[in-house]
Amino acid sequence: MRKDGENLDDGADLNGLSEAEAARRLAAEGYNDLPRRRSRGPWRIAAEVMREPMLLLLVGGGLVYLALGDRTEALMLLAFANFSILVTIIQESRTERVLEALRDLASPRALVIRDGVRRRIPGREVARGDLVVLAEGDRVPADGVIVEGQDLAADESLLTGEAVPVAKHPDPAGKPPAGARPGGDGQPIAYSGALMVRGTGLALVFATGPATEIGRIGGSLSALKEEPPRLQVEMRRVVRFFGAVALVVSGAAVVLYGVSRGDWLAATLQGVAIGMAMLPEEFPVVLTVFFAMGAWRISKARVLTRRAAAIESLGAASVLCTDKTGTLTENRMRVQKVLSRAEILDGARDDRAAHAGIAAIGVLASARTPVDPMEKAFHALADALAGGAAGAAGESAQVHAFGLSPDLLAVANVWRAPNGGALMVAAKGAPEAIADLSRLDGAARARALAAAQEMASGGMRVIGVASGEWRGERPPGSPRDVAFAFLGLVGLADPLRAGARAAVEECRAAGVRVVMVTGDFPATATAIAKEAGIDGGRVITGEEIARLDDAALDRRIAAADVFARIMPEQKLRLPPP
Repeated sequence: MRKDGENLDDGADLNGLSEAEAARRLAAEGYNDLPRRRSRGPWRIAAEVMREPMLLLLVGGGLVYLALGDRTEALMLLAFANFSILVTIIQESRTERVLEALRDLASPRALVIRDGVRRRIPGREVARGDLVVLAEGDRVPADGVIVEGQDLAADESLLTGEAVPVAKHPDPAGKPPAGARPGGDGQPIAYSGALMVRGTGLALVFATGPATEIGRIGGSLSALKEEPPRLQVEMRRVVRFFGAVALVVSGAAVVLYGVSRGDWLAATLQGVAIGMAMLPEEFPVVLTVFFAMGAWRISKARVLTRRAAAIESLGAASVLCTDKTGTLTENRMRVQKVLSRAEILDGARDDRAAHAGIAAIGVLASARTPVDPMEKAFHALADALAGGAAGAAGESAQVHAFGLSPDLLAVANVWRAPNGGALMVAAKGAPEAIADLSRLDGAARARALAAAQEMASGGMRVIGVASGEWRGERPPGSPRDVAFAFLGLVGLADPLRAGARAAVEECRAAGVRVVMVTGDFPATATAIAKEAGIDGGRVITGEEIARLDDAALDRRIAAADVFARIMPEQKLRLPPP
């Protein structure tokens, strides 16, 4: 990377913004914050609860009974009303506090260059035009174009739902490409909320707050029209119906009593008593208790209920749209299959010794302390087969690293043994790239890529592994200069959660249709869906959804249970058929 104070190829200044300019932009454009709903305090929660027809019925009934002199009935109804308000305030206030704490915890700090000096600032103070320093393990504070970088990869699961890292290639011009979306390999954009899992770089911020990709997603969600729960609608209808009937009957009773006896005060009291007897005060009492019990039971499962009415909506669901990564799966990459060179090319079986060698070389081609989930999986495999990372490296020292590049989708690390001798080079990457580095002949290359394709069709991410020697004091200028030996293929996957299949079967037994909606590729989505017990025979992709109008999409939805490569805003177009 260049030093602070130098310029990019198009003349952009690596000194970054001045403090004065950053302050001016923050004042004009606002802080780098996503819009938040106004905090709901106890009084606001109570006011919202008081608008519910069930509670109004309880309070109104209690006041009428109090006016009629029936204190026992009045106190009972008012006690239940107060109980409902108290439970709702406690439950929703606790939820608000937890959510606010989570939002504060998720707010990242950012390392920016201003006036040529690197400064660590709160993420909300990042301004458009800031130059942000990105490194492995950093959370990206705002959308920016990567203008410099080496071997960069990011986890964009916050935007796409998929934790598999995507490579980032710098664009010194600093202009965001038209039509770029999260989840694509080779893009120069670092998206707000993404986690850098490999490499270092500089990003020129072009969007903050609501203008970021994640901000636009939040904006589309806030524009949704909220519909009242069905039970609430039905309760309002029942209350209105009984209220109208009670009004008619009590009115008739008042007239008949007053005309026949001439005592209109007594007639009015009798009419009110008849009307109150016809109102279903028990309905809101029972529902309030059930909602309170439901919120309590759900909280025991570590699920926060923001509104009690959501319990009814959840119970009435007939279609459950579930994500794949982290919901059906563990959100943790594991090695599912290892094939050695002998197993691929010579038909050997269960080459355990070669598997240990592949694990060791895979670790040497990874970071010592990895953030990348696939590199973590290599370390776990080495722990199981090859004595761990320390055993793989021994006393050797890493002297050079070759990062991922657009023309070679592989990484390589160069190691020097303590006793000197030839340098050892460990490489891993896309199977076709490793086959090219290993200079496999036509037949061997075809068999290796066929094996990789077979593993990929089973939903695995396939990585090729190779090793080579370099006889020279200095590291080679490029991995292509090294004579690599092809060692084999490693298939990685995010395994299904232990109880996922049972949960899907339980939903189906309860009459709930389970649909997978994921940002992952169709082959991976289909493999996980079948493993979880979801029919993965028919798949609709995000590209297809973009081409279909609402009527055509509604017809297609009825026949599909797996939706792959779906962007966040497209999920809003997936109503249950």
